[in-house]
Amino acid sequence: MGVQVSDYMVSLAQLQEVPTKNLILLVGPPGSGKTTFSQQAILQNLAMDRPVIYVTTEYDPSKAEEALRAKGLGKIEKGLLSFVDAYNETVGVSVSERPDAVYADCNDLSSIDIAISKLQDRIGKKGILLVFDSLTSPYLFTGPEMIRFMRMTLSRFAARGNAVLASIDEGCGKSEDLVAMMSLSDGVVRINTEEDRQLFNVVKHPRERPTRIVASIEPKGRLRKGTLTDFFDLSLFGPVFRNMLQGGMEKFLAEDRKETGVFMNRFWPNLVHWSGMLWDPKKFPMMKYELNKWDSATIRELVEFFPLRMRLALKFMPKNFSKVKDMKKLFSSLGGHYTQELSGIPQYLDDISKTDEHYIRIHDSFDCYGFENVNSAMALYLPSSTAGGCIGFESLKGLERDWNAVETKCIGLGDPYCEFKLVPDEIDELRDSLEKNSAIVELIHDQLIQHLMQFMFHRKPLMERPKLGSDVHIHAVGHAMGFPYLAGERYRMAMRMGGAIAGKEVGEHLIATGIGEDDAVQRMTHLLEHCKVGKVMMGETMRIRGNIESITLKFLKEEMRPKEPSCLFTTGFLNGFFSAVKNQHVKEMKCIAMGDPYCEWEFR
Repeated sequence: MGVQVSDYMVSLAQLQEVPTKNLILLVGPPGSGKTTFSQQAILQNLAMDRPVIYVTTEYDPSKAEEALRAKGLGKIEKGLLSFVDAYNETVGVSVSERPDAVYADCNDLSSIDIAISKLQDRIGKKGILLVFDSLTSPYLFTGPEMIRFMRMTLSRFAARGNAVLASIDEGCGKSEDLVAMMSLSDGVVRINTEEDRQLFNVVKHPRERPTRIVASIEPKGRLRKGTLTDFFDLSLFGPVFRNMLQGGMEKFLAEDRKETGVFMNRFWPNLVHWSGMLWDPKKFPMMKYELNKWDSATIRELVEFFPLRMRLALKFMPKNFSKVKDMKKLFSSLGGHYTQELSGIPQYLDDISKTDEHYIRIHDSFDCYGFENVNSAMALYLPSSTAGGCIGFESLKGLERDWNAVETKCIGLGDPYCEFKLVPDEIDELRDSLEKNSAIVELIHDQLIQHLMQFMFHRKPLMERPKLGSDVHIHAVGHAMGFPYLAGERYRMAMRMGGAIAGKEVGEHLIATGIGEDDAVQRMTHLLEHCKVGKVMMGETMRIRGNIESITLKFLKEEMRPKEPSCLFTTGFLNGFFSAVKNQHVKEMKCIAMGDPYCEWEFR
């Protein structure tokens, strides 16, 4: 990493050498390099035999240690590096006991305080560096309580002759809370990225004057690349896909979902999406857009499973879809598929479309309906899926073009229907359309929770649409929930933590009404069954047969299948719920993705 320093000579190494009796706050958007900076600071301080307490809230200590070793961590003196694991217990992930770790929960700031104190007593001396990566997760659980935690725990820890380096995602909450956190800190470093450069703005520092550092970085790929056959065993998935084409949407995974059916309530995938957005409103939607587009483009690899009549029809397909007449022909077929899966009622607008610029109107969009006037475009599945379909069908004729789509009208913006523009090129406004600010995400999430409470207490329908009702096919749900096995760790963390905060909110709302614990659990299980997440069985453990989150993972190639239970959102949701209602945590023991007949959680 090359570094250029302007105006005042200060290096990253100097910033990473956190002085005692000081709290330094790193502020920046997700993916800007805060974790990397923190880990480099850990290595630098360990090299000076300075004890380090590493608080992890978005990944577990084993991954943190793995990253440190990849950056050069060698053998160190026992007790020099300790961990507060505030991740695994928060999301209900199975974890092996580590002698160098104390466990805590982002739901409970006092548990983190106690864990830090235990490790401080174990170390038995001053001069410790406490690295807290990051404050984002506990802040999203506790809100303004985090400000008091910074004052009473982190600042107090520093004042006793130690040092603290903490990070937080910019835009994750209210701007006034971030201002309060910055004012409590002795130093503030803002980190951002700009193409192939990383920018460090030293806003204030106990030793350095305000300055700006520019570091060159290697650009990273957005997603894991590959073809469908790189990930899936088509000998397993192909027949299921053919069954759907021959027998209709009702045949797709019908055997696996025989107790709940192949449709589910659209409320659940919307809850999953907007809970994940709480953690990463900038990168999360763009990753999901790219994943959906990639998946739809892989239609070219499934042609061998098409019925004969469809394969013959492909021979007469136009070479490209630039012209209005050719796109209209494609959409007359593609649009019927969208209506069958109840994701929306599409209409190709040939009167305003032109060569290489097409417009599609959607009524009853399952992404958008019910979110009127939230001041934001909402649709993600249908635009990205359509763009991917164009890529896939054109590639069958040997043409490789990158199609994209962006909403131009949306129910969320106050329009009576949704429309998106589809072009074989990049769209400058696409990223701004997909990325959200935290205020909009919180508004949408609050609306979902309000819908949920109205259903739980008054049996009001969950977001009914005028023509298509409340259900949507599980094929669309798979897209809406994304493909976490193809995305990075940040994406999977957003799914886990999003589930945890949603479950906690539901549990707290129920308990606040004065109902009993058992009644709250019954209402929660009724919700899961009403939404057709799967068939729920409660006893000494909790089981879900046909769980929507893991059911398609069994088609992955053997070497690609997860080696541990993989119901990310479901486990997070259940863990957040039971921690709020019964002060219990859950641990997934069995998972359909691993070949088990059902997903199962035990209580702890």
